[in-house]
Formats: sequence, C-alpha cells, structure tokens
Amino acid sequence: MAQIPVGIIMHGVTGRMGKNQHLIRSIVQIREQGGVLLANGDRLMPDPILIGRNEEKIAALAQAHGIARWGTNVDEALANPHDIIFFDATTTQARPALLKKAIAHGKHVYSEKPVALGLEEALDLYHVAREKGVCHGVVQDKLWLPGLQKLRLLNEAGFFGKVLSVRGEFGYWVFEGNLQPTQRPSWNYRSDEGGGIILDMICHWRYVIDNLFGEIKSLSCIGATHIPMRWDEQQKPYQATADDAVYATFELHNGAIVQINSSWCVRVRRDDLVTFQVDGVNGSAVAGLTDCYTQAAVNTPKPVWNPDVRQTHNFFNDWATVPDTQVYDNAFKVQWELFLRHVWGEGDYRWGLLEGAKGLQLVDLALKSWHERRWVDVPALEG
Repeated sequence: MAQIPVGIIMHGVTGRMGKNQHLIRSIVQIREQGGVLLANGDRLMPDPILIGRNEEKIAALAQAHGIARWGTNVDEALANPHDIIFFDATTTQARPALLKKAIAHGKHVYSEKPVALGLEEALDLYHVAREKGVCHGVVQDKLWLPGLQKLRLLNEAGFFGKVLSVRGEFGYWVFEGNLQPTQRPSWNYRSDEGGGIILDMICHWRYVIDNLFGEIKSLSCIGATHIPMRWDEQQKPYQATADDAVYATFELHNGAIVQINSSWCVRVRRDDLVTFQVDGVNGSAVAGLTDCYTQAAVNTPKPVWNPDVRQTHNFFNDWATVPDTQVYDNAFKVQWELFLRHVWGEGDYRWGLLEGAKGLQLVDLALKSWHERRWVDVPALEG
C-alpha cells in the first residue's frame, strides 16, 4: 500500500472561501486523515503549493497550516510537472484565462463557480479542456450538504409521491458598511467587478434543481438593487451597481414549479440561512443546510381559517425530524476527494466544466428574463 503524492497548485486561497473551505477544511483535513483511500489500498496525498499575489499573506497561511510550498508566480508553478492539478478561487473575471493557461500546460483543473462571466466563455473552456484531454471539475458543494442529502434520500424513497412544488429561501442581511462592518466584499455589489447575486447564486440553483428536482423547462426572473449605496472596506461610500436580490420561478419538465428567492437584503426568520420546502402529494419536507423535517399526508393537520381568533395551533410540532443515520463530512472536502480519485482514474465524475456552463446558461437566461420582463425557455445544453 503506497502513499502517492499529488501536486496541487492552489491559486487564490487567501480569500474567505478558498482559505476556509478549500484549504483548511478540505486539503488540510485530507492530509491530516492520511490522504484519499483508493480501491487498491493506496492513498493519494495532496501536496499543495499555495500561490497568491501577497507574499506576506501567502507565506503566513502556508506556515500556519504546515504547507511547505508557496509562491507568488503562477507561471513558475504551472511549469512544474510535479503539480498536476490547478485549482482557482480568485476573481471570476480572471478565471477563464487562468484555467486556459493551466489546461495548455496539461494540468487537470478544478474551479470555484462561476467559471466565467457568461455562457459562451464557459463553453469555450469546456471545449478546450475536452480537446486537451484533461480532467476538469467545478465546485457544486451544496449537493453534499446534509440537509439536501436527506431531501435526496426522501425523493429516492418515494416519500413525496408526485412532487408539486419547491420553495427555496436563501439569504440574510448584509450590513451596508456605514454603521456596522459589512460581511461581504465590496466587489460583490459592483457589476463591473463580477458582482451580483444572480451571477453568484443562480449557478448554485441550477445544479441543485437539476440534481434534486428535475430538468428546467423555463424560467421567470426579476432582480433588484434594493440598496443603492454601500460603504467599502475603507468605509468610503460607493454606488452599488450590481443586483443584491433575485426572485426566480422555474417550471420543470416533470411539471413541478420551483420558486427561489435569494437576497442580501432580508432578515432571517426561518430555520436556516437557506431552506427548501418540497411539497408532494404524499408528503412534504423542509430542509436547511443540516436538518430536514417531514410531514406525511396522514400526519397533515386540518387548519381552520378564522382571522378573528389568535392562532393557537403550533404548526412546527406537526413535523418529524429526519435522523442523522450517517456522518456527513464537509461538502467541499467530499467533492475534492471525488475529484482526486477521478484524476487517478477511479470513479466517474460528472460535475465538470459542462455542468459549470449550465450554471452560466441559467444566469444568462435569468438576466434575459429580467431585462425583457418575460418567461424564457431553457434549451438543453449539449457538449
């Protein structure tokens, strides 16, 4: 049983997502557990090199997590044949050129989403990777969240019967930055810097809907910039030009209707920062990031509408908790392990650049629907 080092160029891991989810909770954890186990007993051991523009930050991050290799030169890293995987978590604008360069060096590529700013650019990336014959993956982490895994289990078990509708609520209040420090970087609210909640979240909802509920037939979408003035990291006011909320309705080929609201201008009064309610003929379920609650048809109460009397029935008590019957690992880590095995020729992997392009297709169509104020069809996207 051998331990096989796998060189990984990790680009852009000083940012929140790259550092916390991809480096600390994925690659560092995989290293600490002794690597990724293969079917023959061998283990793939990630050997990352951290690449970033700020030498001081990247050196401190590497030292803090026991990473021996780091640097500031992407081209030098790409020239090293030891490093066979290139991962990017930097800005969306720079991502297509970086991924293309990595592919040209024969690197397998793994990327945060969105992989580009639009569908045409995303499809071009997919075709370049396919022609070069490299493995490719796009982060679709929400598929491995415990709450959504439980929804999948219920669906596969036939709990819902015919699914009628899905209602998703995502978001929280992001402080404007004047009275309290904001929780998100200012570029999120500048359209010329790749900001906007439609670009950020519709990509997620594409793969969630496709994998859990069915193929999308058409959509209707309206976006908004509810808060036009925000304050940046230096507490200087700036004009917000990107959308900070989106309200979308999707018609599926199987007849189900999916409604998802995404907003950075909403105060949370629900079980979690994101919740999905699935209503079927035989039962319903509500899932958050971790927990999932069900109500079967035979356990459904009979409410009485009387607006003149205070409601005394506690509807939350009518729902049963789906138990944790397994240990759920970090969603980002699970996908990293699947991708590493795939690079080594073990296991199918379908969350590649074409799936990333589907997310950008839905983004483009959502923007089209908003700007033209109409329903638009979602054609099949073939490679």
